[in-house]
Amino acid sequence: MVFANIEYLFLLLLLIPYIVWYIMKRKNNEATLQISDARVYAHTPKSYKNYLLHVPFMLRIVALALIIVVLARPQTTNSWQNSEIEGIDIMLAIDVSTSMLAEDLKPNRLEAAKDVAAEFINGRPNDNIGITLFAGESFTQCPLTVDHAVLLNLFQGIKSGIIEDGTAIGMGIANAVTRLKDSKAKSKVIILLTDGTNNRGDISPLTAAEIAKSFGIRVYTIGVGTNGMAPYPYPVGNTVQYTNMAVEIDEKTLTQIAATTEGNYFRATSNSKLKEVYEEIDKLEKTKLNVKEYSKRQEEYRWFALAAFLCVLLEVLIRNSILKKIP
Repeated sequence: MVFANIEYLFLLLLLIPYIVWYIMKRKNNEATLQISDARVYAHTPKSYKNYLLHVPFMLRIVALALIIVVLARPQTTNSWQNSEIEGIDIMLAIDVSTSMLAEDLKPNRLEAAKDVAAEFINGRPNDNIGITLFAGESFTQCPLTVDHAVLLNLFQGIKSGIIEDGTAIGMGIANAVTRLKDSKAKSKVIILLTDGTNNRGDISPLTAAEIAKSFGIRVYTIGVGTNGMAPYPYPVGNTVQYTNMAVEIDEKTLTQIAATTEGNYFRATSNSKLKEVYEEIDKLEKTKLNVKEYSKRQEEYRWFALAAFLCVLLEVLIRNSILKKIP
């Protein structure tokens, strides 16, 4: 324990002359009743009040000492604590093209992917996790972090239409690779969610997969969408009209990406299928991460203040009840 205002502790020295003054005062007090011989009272039993005579003064001294300690502001000490946790580094690469608004998954593909991914994030408290979004181009929504509260806040803001439309799978992988390539973790993973075929971007998906492989990054690919046709919403005035559109997922390319990087390809026709990815990731070797935790100072004056208040209260009660003087 340390004191923020340690100089106030010098006030404790003032208690010494106060104690001396009290002792001298007691010696110099004259008796209320003077008699010529006190031998007759030598064997008179003492009242319990005799033993309590100096208790109020002692309580006052303790209360004053505690008040001085409160003024000095006692605090717990700052501390750095090194600990090791098990975790892996993961980038979620999520397709936000307009086709992700199809409602073959409920409420739609994008929201279904977000819900399951958010559940995954909550279940991996020791992992560094980041988010990359892609459509016609790609950008990082959140870099790798263990602050999952911030991550989930940013996650909720993911929606279709925030970037140019299209499906640049290769760019999505490449962007995620740039966030993972310098990682010291033994296990580095990209989870790619998409519902289409690559039709935009300067980097092909297979080239991006080779780059990921060179950095020891494993890519899990997920094709989101049912087989056949899917209902797609079109806003018309103040209403929404639905039309069926064909589900076109380039499963061959997604499978090749996963195979190149020693990952797996999953076809997610429902939310429950997405969870299969997490079961596979749990089998990965986890790496130990050194984490330095910082503990802030905490004010600890409250207990001292409470003890001082109780001492004052007890002194007042004793003086005005058991040891009350009658004029």
